[in-house]
Amino acid sequence: MTKPRSGYTLPVFACAAAIAALEHLQDPTPNDKNTVNVDLIDPPETAEIAIEQVARISDHAALGITRSDPGDNLDITRHTPVWAIVEIIGRNINSLETPIKIVGGEGVGVQEKGEQAAIYKYAKSLILSNLKSLVSLGDRIQVTIILPEGKKLAKRTSNEAFGVIQGLSLLGTTGISQPLSVPEQLEVYRETLEAKATDFQTLVFCIGENGFDLATHLGIKPEQIVKTANWLGPMLVTAGFVEVESILLFGYHGKLIKMAGGIFHTHHHLADGRLEILTAHCADMGLPTPDLQKVLHSPTTEDALLYLRELKGDWVDRIYGSIASAIDHRAAAYIHTHAEVNVQVGSVLFDRQRQIICKSAIGDTIWQQICYAG
Repeated sequence: MTKPRSGYTLPVFACAAAIAALEHLQDPTPNDKNTVNVDLIDPPETAEIAIEQVARISDHAALGITRSDPGDNLDITRHTPVWAIVEIIGRNINSLETPIKIVGGEGVGVQEKGEQAAIYKYAKSLILSNLKSLVSLGDRIQVTIILPEGKKLAKRTSNEAFGVIQGLSLLGTTGISQPLSVPEQLEVYRETLEAKATDFQTLVFCIGENGFDLATHLGIKPEQIVKTANWLGPMLVTAGFVEVESILLFGYHGKLIKMAGGIFHTHHHLADGRLEILTAHCADMGLPTPDLQKVLHSPTTEDALLYLRELKGDWVDRIYGSIASAIDHRAAAYIHTHAEVNVQVGSVLFDRQRQIICKSAIGDTIWQQICYAG
């Protein structure tokens, strides 16, 4: 079996475009190589990234263009253009201040709360680290990242579920883009799980980068987190085989809710039913029929959650408590059916504002045991 080809994450191409623009601004002599080297920081290696175009757009600004290559990952950003405009904006009088300002242009999403550009820690560190030594002494520059197709592509992502609107995020914790969407990658995930199971009796399952980022922000050790992508079923069974004692499922409610209905591969192309599952739990809790109809016909689970929050009473707590309990039960039963072992499973669900909606009883117990932030 051919090993899937890794590529690079979106921040790497944004950084490469910025390097190309800055170098061209300082020296417009044509570069026959048409590539730049990017220090990935994590992992500690250098990547050679192709530059599609570069040009001055004024005496003090230049534009660099690359194209995203995520490898064999079925990523919607494949081949999308990534632009960076680097502009000299003044002199850096205070030597203690960074000479580089990073901003998001068109196609880069913004946080719905605060309206900050969705350019996260790794992307900022990457750009600052690679450009700092290239900036002429005394200059201050502004790096504007532009994703011309970002707004269109964002409609095909779950960005809005995490409070990012109007474009894509420059999100990631590493420069390498693993081919997460091909079956071979499941084996890599399993190997990671097995390795972490030798160090921890309890593991935290996160489907993607957003969950991982929030979990670490709330005080869970990164070393204890296992990314599962949409393969929750196989990963749960693997955890059983390697004798993990307990698992905390930490995720966006619009994903994890599928498990309450017995769906263990959460990609929407394979199975959905989120609103039907939510409506069933609403009915079980006694929600009146007109409200049930509103929930069932909501555009998304997030819209349904907002509707439930508008109702008088403790409907959200009761309904999502029921859902979380069902997730725990279904997941534990799934492991027992396929691995013939008992594993304690708890769940924590959050909303698009990255706020926790509920913790199951087991989930809260596990949370208190592993979350060093309390």
